[in-house]
Order: sequence, then structure tokens, then C-alpha cells
Amino acid sequence: MWLAAADTERSRPARPATRHGLDRERITGAAVRLLDAEGLARFSMRRLAGEMGVTAMSLYWYVDTKDDLLELALDAAFAELAGAEGQAGSGDWPTGLRELAAGYRALLVRHPWAPVLAGTYLNIGPHSMAFSRRLRSVLARTGLVPEDRAGALAAVTQFVHGFGTVEGHYAERSRQAGMTEDAYFRHVMGAIREHPELEGDFAEPGRLEAERGGRTVEEMRERDFAVALDLLVAGIEAMAARAA
Repeated sequence: MWLAAADTERSRPARPATRHGLDRERITGAAVRLLDAEGLARFSMRRLAGEMGVTAMSLYWYVDTKDDLLELALDAAFAELAGAEGQAGSGDWPTGLRELAAGYRALLVRHPWAPVLAGTYLNIGPHSMAFSRRLRSVLARTGLVPEDRAGALAAVTQFVHGFGTVEGHYAERSRQAGMTEDAYFRHVMGAIREHPELEGDFAEPGRLEAERGGRTVEEMRERDFAVALDLLVAGIEAMAARAA
């Protein structure tokens, strides 16, 4: 999409005026809302057109393919991270790193389809690249030598990508089961207790809660995320000190 965008815009014929006031931004916003509501598996151009009250063909005056629209939707999701630019651009780098990581995690949970698309497409839209630049700017203040920063970037983004993806999927499974996340956790622990081979690992649900530092799924998850980021920060600090 982004590699061919300039040529596509030059070759596309003039768009006809429509009484629906269609434009690419409006179509992309509607696509994001539909993906949030119904998921990636059910998404189609025909379904989107129906939601917008237009014909499917009218959408193709503004996007060439469904794939192009999905790339636009993914980049629109990354636009939600623009507010983190000011905080991450000043102050100490560990705080900036934690703020960017928390924002990225929240994006992945809000939009469970985004992790799938991020792994499918190049993800080089302008908002995605702006987020990457902010993260690289933070890492440039760590004291890491330049050749180590790419590895640090991968460690942070891939950790958050995995954490946010699992968190979003767990929330979706809980909803599909008609349970709260805490009730679903208790349901899973009950199922584990029925398997003797697992009893040694999870003899008491309360023990797991105590070890993870929380009485609710949210508390345990927040602590896990904070500790994992602390470990990443400590590792970056150690490598930077070794190179100093």
C-alpha cells in the first residue's frame, strides 16, 4: 500500500462527487470501527459499505483493494499513539520507554485485529513510522552503542506486541464465554485442578495469585507488565554500562 501510494494517486481518475460525502479518511475510520465491533474474520468491503449506506463499488474510488484499506486502518490505529510524543521526547529515558510501551500495549488491546495486521503487512505507514522514530529517539538516550539499539528496539516492541496480543485474546475469550476476566480465570484454574499431572504446578489458585502479586487478573497482569519492563530497562542499563 505505502510503497505504491504515490503512483496510485497519480494514476487514479478523478473521484466523482457523492451525496454521502465519502473520502478516504471517513472510510478508514468506519473500517476501524467495524473491525473493533466484529473482528477481522467478518470484515468485508460489502459489509463496510452496508454500514456506511453506500455501494461497495463506491469505496473503490478511494482505495484500490481491501488489503490497502486494512493497511490504512492499521496506521489509523497507530495515530492514537501521537499523544505520547511529548512525554517520551523529554525527561529520563526509562520513563519515556515505559510510556511508549504502555501506549502500544493499550492500542493492541483496544484493537485486537491490529497485531494480526501488523504481522501481515509491512506496517510502514506514517503514524507507525512516527511511533518507531519516537521509540528510537528514546533508545538513543540510553547510552547503548548504535549497533545494539536495533536489538533493544526489537526486545521492547516484540515483548509488548506479544503481551498486548495475549491480553486482548484473553479478554475476547472471556467475553465469548460470557464471563468476567476474573471469573474466566477461576474457571480455567478449576479445569486445571481436574488434571493430576498439573496439580503440582497449580495446587492452589491463591498461591498463583500471591506469586504474581494480585487478587485479580488485572492486578496480576499489571504487575507482570511492570516487572517485565523493569527487566528490560535493567538489561539495557547493564549493556550501556558495559559499553561505557
